[in-house]
Amino acid sequence: MSLQCHKNQTSVTFILLGFSEYPDLQVPLFLMFLTIYTITVLGNLGMIAIIRVSTKLCNTPMYFFLSHLSFVDFCYSTVVTPKLLENLIVEDRTISLSSCIMQFFFACTFVVTETYMLAVMAYDRFVAVCDPLHYTVVMSPKLCSFLVGASYFWGLLCSLTLTYFLLRLSFQGVNIINNFVCEHAAIVAVSCSDPYISQEIIFVSATFNEISSLVIILTSYTFIFITVMKMTSIGGRSKAFSTCASHLTAIIIFHGTILFLYCVPNTKNSWLMVKVASVFYTVFIPMLNPLIYSLRNKDVKETARKLISLNL
Repeated sequence: MSLQCHKNQTSVTFILLGFSEYPDLQVPLFLMFLTIYTITVLGNLGMIAIIRVSTKLCNTPMYFFLSHLSFVDFCYSTVVTPKLLENLIVEDRTISLSSCIMQFFFACTFVVTETYMLAVMAYDRFVAVCDPLHYTVVMSPKLCSFLVGASYFWGLLCSLTLTYFLLRLSFQGVNIINNFVCEHAAIVAVSCSDPYISQEIIFVSATFNEISSLVIILTSYTFIFITVMKMTSIGGRSKAFSTCASHLTAIIIFHGTILFLYCVPNTKNSWLMVKVASVFYTVFIPMLNPLIYSLRNKDVKETARKLISLNL
C-alpha cells in the first residue's frame, strides 16, 4: 500500500465521466434518457397498479411475480438514471464516496434480486405448463411469498457482502471513474489499496448468481419444451408457448447483456463497450420489461382498457 493511501476518507470524491467525451451529444442523450426514464416509471408503476387493482391478476402467481419484477425494475432504474441525467446537464460531475458506495449497494441489491426473480418466474412457468392441474396447489401464496422474499434477501445479502469489502479499500483525493454509474470494477480501479479480495469476492458471487439462476431457468424450460412437444393439440402447443414468450424474451435480453459484459476484456479500449452495455441493462431493460409483458399479454391489456374506460 502506498504511504499516501490512508483510511481517513472524508475528503475523497469521485468524478463520473459518463459520456463527457462526447460534448455535442450531451443534450440529445439527456432527452433520450429522460424519455426512457419517464416510460420506465410510468410503465412499471402502471404495471403494478394494473395488477393490484385487478382481483383476477393479483391472485395469480405469475402476475404476483411480475408486479415485484416491475418494482425491482423501477427501483433499479431510479438508483442509476437520475444521476446519469444530472451529469449530462451540469459540469460538476462529482459524487462523494458515501453516495457512490450507496449507489453501488442499491444497484447491486436490485440487479441480483432481478436475476433470481426471473429464475422464480421460470419455475412458475414450469409448474403452469408441466403440472397445470396442481398449479394453484403447488404455487400457493405461501410459496410465492417465500420465493419473492428469498430473492430480495439474497440480493441484499450479496450487496452487503460486496459493499463491506469495498469499504475496506482505501481511496485518496479526487478519483476519476470512467463510467456513468458507480459499478464495482470502476470503484476498485481507482483504489490505492490492494483490491484482490474484493475482486475475488465479486467474481465468485457474480459467477455463482449467474450460473445458479441460469441452471434454474434452463432446467425449467427444458422440461417445458419436452412437455409441449408431447402435446398432440397444435392449439395447446401454441397456448403453452405464448404463456412463456414474454418471459423468455425478458430472460434473453437480461442475461444476454450480462454475459456480454462478462466477455468484454478489461482494457482501456473496452470501456466504451462496457458503458454502452451498462446503459442497456440499467436504463433500457427496466423500460423494456413492462412493454414486453403488456404488449404480449391479453389479460394485462384487457385490464388496462377497463381501467382507462372507467376513468374516462
